[in-house]
Amino acid sequence: MAFRRGRREREAVAQPFPAAWRARLAVRWATWSALDATERATVEDLTKRFLARVRFEPSQGFAVTDEMRVLVAAQASYLVMGMDDPTLDLYSRLTSVILHPRTVVVRGTHSVGRHLETDSPQALAGQAHHRGPVVLAWSTVAYEARHPERGQNVVLHEFAHQLDMFDGMIDGTPPIADRELRERWVRVCTAEYRRVRRGDESVLRGYAATDTGEFFAVATETFFSVPERLEEASPELYDVLREVFGQDPAARARRRTD
Repeated sequence: MAFRRGRREREAVAQPFPAAWRARLAVRWATWSALDATERATVEDLTKRFLARVRFEPSQGFAVTDEMRVLVAAQASYLVMGMDDPTLDLYSRLTSVILHPRTVVVRGTHSVGRHLETDSPQALAGQAHHRGPVVLAWSTVAYEARHPERGQNVVLHEFAHQLDMFDGMIDGTPPIADRELRERWVRVCTAEYRRVRRGDESVLRGYAATDTGEFFAVATETFFSVPERLEEASPELYDVLREVFGQDPAARARRRTD
């Protein structure tokens, strides 16, 4: 099985990235135009590998198109393209992506953080499962990809959870090989998380106060969606995210407007 999967990935990467996919990303994903040629080529290769590895499953009665698959895969690939090991082994525990046409209402008792439960109905645009699927609402995926200025991106949020879960723990810490960087990550994020929990003014939305896992996911989508705002409001948090992800989206945004 692993051999066949590896062969599929090698064959997929060897194929040219379809021009139709590139055209749809240019229309559907606002960030695409900000990437330089090297970054686009990296995202394209990772996207092809992702699509060769990960199944896309529709909710009942919903038709999943190539455009949907490519938009999700490209954003998930963008997230990891600058990390120390920019391969999709970081998503090796992902089984599939399940797409719903719109937000899903969860009823009955369910978790709202690691230590809290509620029986109130909750509308979900996405959900990540350890050693399981990522569930996404297409309506939210499509809207947020076009409007990063809102500071939210459900694909980046849920795939940040996948990175957090890589070591089997949900603690708000992605894979960080360098010990010194990991220690700085813990120090900076702990301080920022405590500020959010106290209700101090923050560019991060309130959901970041739910628990450390949600803090990381919200910080990640903020870092990539409105990087200049995060850099100005929380320079230490921005800097440690920049080192962990190996990307400087604020600098990228400034180049775009020069």
